[in-house]
Amino acid sequence: MTKASVYDEIESERDRLDRMAQQIWETPELGLHEEESSQVLIDRLDEEGFDIEVGVGGMPTAFVASYGDGGPTVGILGEYDALPDLSQKVKAEHDPVEEGAPGHGCGHNLFGVAGVGGAIGVKRAIERGDLDGTVEFYGCPAEETLVGKVFMARDGAFDDLDAAITWHPGSLNTPTLDRSLALDSIQFTFEGVSAHAAASPESGRSALDAAELLNSGTEYMREHVSEKARIHYVITDGGEAPNVVPAEATVWYYVRAPTRGEVERITDWLTDIAEAAALMTQTEVSQRYITGCWDYLPNHVVSDVIWETMEDLGEIGYTDEDREFAADLRETIPDEQVEASLEDVPDEYASEILEAGLYDDPVPPHAEGEVGGGSTEVGDVSWITPTGQFRAATWAVGTPAHTWQATAANGDFGKKGAVYAAKVLGGTAYTLLDDPELLDRANEEFDQVTGDRSYETPLRPDTELPFDMTAD
Repeated sequence: MTKASVYDEIESERDRLDRMAQQIWETPELGLHEEESSQVLIDRLDEEGFDIEVGVGGMPTAFVASYGDGGPTVGILGEYDALPDLSQKVKAEHDPVEEGAPGHGCGHNLFGVAGVGGAIGVKRAIERGDLDGTVEFYGCPAEETLVGKVFMARDGAFDDLDAAITWHPGSLNTPTLDRSLALDSIQFTFEGVSAHAAASPESGRSALDAAELLNSGTEYMREHVSEKARIHYVITDGGEAPNVVPAEATVWYYVRAPTRGEVERITDWLTDIAEAAALMTQTEVSQRYITGCWDYLPNHVVSDVIWETMEDLGEIGYTDEDREFAADLRETIPDEQVEASLEDVPDEYASEILEAGLYDDPVPPHAEGEVGGGSTEVGDVSWITPTGQFRAATWAVGTPAHTWQATAANGDFGKKGAVYAAKVLGGTAYTLLDDPELLDRANEEFDQVTGDRSYETPLRPDTELPFDMTAD
């Protein structure tokens, strides 16, 4: 049997995958609270005969499903958490299903389902005797808060993989070669002394003053970090009334940079500023390290197999009705946003894509060496095992993630893109398991690129799972 048999097996699952994606879309759940969403995936994998371990990394909604006996082992990653305040009906105007409720504005209702489809296709090839080895599906919660894979990695979940593959919904079918930013997520809480702000301000010590001094000091630090570094913050607690000196204030920071080392250096400097702010205001400061992640390290051998699989499959095959709805959604997106989304796309493709509402032909890998502005804990996996990822065209051209337009597409034509992504995942995993020399080359590249830098968890010994950060 050939790789085409994996495509056929996944195609036979199309209706079930569609229903699973719709079910998760209709019941959006925030990170670490994806009880129903994770169970949809677990139930299907259990029915298919996978061995399943639930509660990986201390997270009730994290799991690993395995099928096979012995190596090599290829992992497929999947996600299923939603985003706050992105509820949206399937229509080309902003209209929430429920005002203020979560929604799948990043397409994770498609993400995990496609991974399950790909894993099932490979499982059946192993079951028939066409392949030797093991396929594992990783149910990864709380990606939006950069938690799931980091805590799974600390638990050693990815240590025995020979390679990992994953994907993400988007506007184009293309392998991902650009890097992401490493990150630290950290809160600083200042404790002062409350007092009447008019009658006896001299007896108070303002925690808010300390928080503002920290933010001011950070602005002066910006000049002295690299151009690609990003530092952003929000005051989550600054007091209750102007006539009371705030006894407590909390400011939440994201620190991002192209490398893990630079993130740690900036975080150390930020901590010094926080301690100085406390000293200047005669307050006390404590910090809560929420999570952190590494930068994404693309593996070219795995990425090349992804691209070959995409070329083999061709276009997704959207209908005229799909394209009409996508065109209507695109009309709601500013032209400059659409144009900006295509800046790194090869010129011979960009003009054609720009004219389309929905573009589902494969686009060759590009943007190699570029560093994007976002962060992902796929980066952590990529520093543990050779990793490749891609995007699949599930949205109208130019659609930004985390928008109502993405939510609408993810509940409609995007489900066809998820089946396509399942075939890319399944076909890629099949090829890697079928040709151990490819896995050897992928690991040789990994060893050469990482050199003497080995993965260490960014989490601190006292870091606890932030269940409170995404509670309804």
